[in-house]
Amino acid sequence: MRIHISNPIIVNEGEVFRGSIVINNGRITEVLRENKKPSRGVDCTIDATDMYLIPGVIDDHVHFREPGLTAKADIHSESRAAAAGGVTSFMEMPNTVPQTTTIDALKEKFAIAAQESLINYSFYFGATNDNYRSFLKLNPRRVCGIKLFMGSSTGNMLVDEADKLEQIFSKATLPLAVHCEDTATIAANTKKVVACEGNNPDVAFHPIIRDSKACYRSTKSAVELAQKHGTKLHIMHISTKKELTLLKNAGSNITAEVTPAHLTFCDEDYSRLGTKIKCNPAIKSKEDREALRQATAKGLIDVVGTDHAPHLPKDKEGGALTAASGMPSIQFSLLAMLRLVDEGVLTMETLVETMCHAPARIFGVSKRGFIKRGYTADFVLLRPNAPHTIEKKDIISKCGWSPFEGETFNWAVAQTWVNGERAYNEGEINEDIRGKALVFER
Repeated sequence: MRIHISNPIIVNEGEVFRGSIVINNGRITEVLRENKKPSRGVDCTIDATDMYLIPGVIDDHVHFREPGLTAKADIHSESRAAAAGGVTSFMEMPNTVPQTTTIDALKEKFAIAAQESLINYSFYFGATNDNYRSFLKLNPRRVCGIKLFMGSSTGNMLVDEADKLEQIFSKATLPLAVHCEDTATIAANTKKVVACEGNNPDVAFHPIIRDSKACYRSTKSAVELAQKHGTKLHIMHISTKKELTLLKNAGSNITAEVTPAHLTFCDEDYSRLGTKIKCNPAIKSKEDREALRQATAKGLIDVVGTDHAPHLPKDKEGGALTAASGMPSIQFSLLAMLRLVDEGVLTMETLVETMCHAPARIFGVSKRGFIKRGYTADFVLLRPNAPHTIEKKDIISKCGWSPFEGETFNWAVAQTWVNGERAYNEGEINEDIRGKALVFER
């Protein structure tokens, strides 16, 4: 069936232009400019006048909690939220139960996603102190990357012994996505804070415990190891101004990600939002946030990924040392970034580069992430000048809350198309479709 999406403003590969696209059998068959007509007849025309059309968002960093933690979230529930937010593909993390640190556990996740996910998917293989020999068994066409926790975080997957890190960086056959926080620094900071504030310090102490020094030390180590071994390193959720100095002249094999949360919030927001914005690495100062914004605008940071990490409300109770770290954000990540466009922080071209093009390019995603002839028809139609305030009833993630509740956005996701089918349309989710496993060309 030939479908004509007519008259939107298309944002793609650094250009913004009015045009249209034709899709057929799940692929983009024509990209037309201005008033040019399709080369032959179409079966259906969808009028997208006054809307923006961008490639589907590829989120390189999510925690969908399945298997084993499905009270918080599952692949079906979070893929629904993703579709409503304009996300058409995800890459999911290994700290589930069981952890995705064996080939069998990896196969299980792919099998679940094939049955449950409304959007496209891949999964990281988790690095441990002793499983680097399994790297050669990973299918580079199907597995997005290897995830390494170089600092203490959730999931008990810490690897911080020098000889083990040398093995992992030297043996990594796929992009190595790394969580960087120095455990010794965090432990020392914790001791100091507890001595002054007691065993349950307020969440406002979270960025003091997990401070810039902890991030910088670990990221510096990762960069040096990647430079030594030529590893394709992807530094996840950069959170500090100081880390940015490590990215300049780091090498083409080293890329970096920032989250919408670290671009939106700062430490002043703990008094307002409390543990809702508690995440690892911590949201830090306004100065850090501004530096991250500038680095994203200038291309020093490559990718915007959510680190979508749902927890039940009861898990978020407590303070800096007791409340769970992580927040659900995939449904509203694109809207949060569009608000930065409205504020003049980013351009639409940069938004599309960091959320769509760069994830496809860095990970080698085949035929997705761009509006091009022959590419899979994953795209989003956005409606500008559509102010709305996020209410609790709007939240689709299984955990039922969001740090963006109460926020007003000026844009709306009108439609999300996955593999040439509408996954989301004006508030309605198409439960009949299923995404496909991402394919990688490396």
